[in-house]
Amino acid sequence: MLGGAGGETEPEVRTGGDGDVVTLTLEGELTDTARRPLVRVLTEVLLSGKPLRRIELHLGGVPFMNSAGMAVLVQLQRMAAPRGVEVALVTPSSAVLRPLQLSGLWLRFPIVDENGDEDSADLPPAGEHDS
Repeated sequence: MLGGAGGETEPEVRTGGDGDVVTLTLEGELTDTARRPLVRVLTEVLLSGKPLRRIELHLGGVPFMNSAGMAVLVQLQRMAAPRGVEVALVTPSSAVLRPLQLSGLWLRFPIVDENGDEDSADLPPAGEHDS
């Protein structure tokens, strides 16, 4: 799909799920152009009436995220929280994880692996890096 005036391509969001967990997979950059498709899909999921415990946002293939993308993640979390639905980030790429670590926002989200197991214990503190 084509995005706004800049001619940017709107990222694609694929959905799946199993029981009370819905998966959203983002294909493309996590910038302001991702806001519309992610919010649209999450709204549909939340209004479906299906009992939900967790939204798993698969971000392993995201090549780039900027501050607008971080704002989108916070918006998704704020949409789900009043319904008691957790938004977890599944194997986020370093392009997603690093800015979240540097900003401190990664503490707001459970980080899980492909099996849904908590992965946050394996994350280095934001200040650590290879020399």
